[in-house]
Amino acid sequence: MSEDKSISEIIEDAKKRMGKSIAVFESELAKVRTGRASPALVEHIKVDYYGTPTPLNQLATISVPEPRTIVVQPWDVSAIPNIEKAIRQSELGVNPSNDGKVIRIPLPALTEERRRELVKYVGKLAEEYRIAIRQIRKETNNLIKEMEKAKKISEDEVKKNLSKIQDITDEFIKKINEILERKEKEIMEF
Repeated sequence: MSEDKSISEIIEDAKKRMGKSIAVFESELAKVRTGRASPALVEHIKVDYYGTPTPLNQLATISVPEPRTIVVQPWDVSAIPNIEKAIRQSELGVNPSNDGKVIRIPLPALTEERRRELVKYVGKLAEEYRIAIRQIRKETNNLIKEMEKAKKISEDEVKKNLSKIQDITDEFIKKINEILERKEKEIMEF
């Protein structure tokens, strides 16, 4: 019975690791600009705050009052120049403005060409995470095969569990494809 438990632990570990890959993939996609404003576009931007690179979401409240505008309200107004500079230097390609209390970031509409570039980029990103999930499958399969070599499990159990790992892998790859499809639609929306 202890062999079954160790196999189930191996499989659970693989599921957890694949789940983490999905979570990281989703957080990476949240940083990709679409036609809509989202706090996730700017919250990771590092701001020089008293000599320390600090994520923007630790210095300010970030809100989206309109579909194409992000508003950053710093808790310390003396940080506004540094926040504005960090946003300007980010890969977003936006031009923030401030009124002394808040920073407004208008998001211009994306060009058709830029949308296509973003779709290509998120496609590449999705492939990286598919590869990561397949790598987890490979490592898990190797652990199961090692258990067979050590005579801890039978050949039938190996086949059954390798099949189970493949089903789990297919499920996670399908999730990545669904997430990617949603993001591509979001990017191509006008």
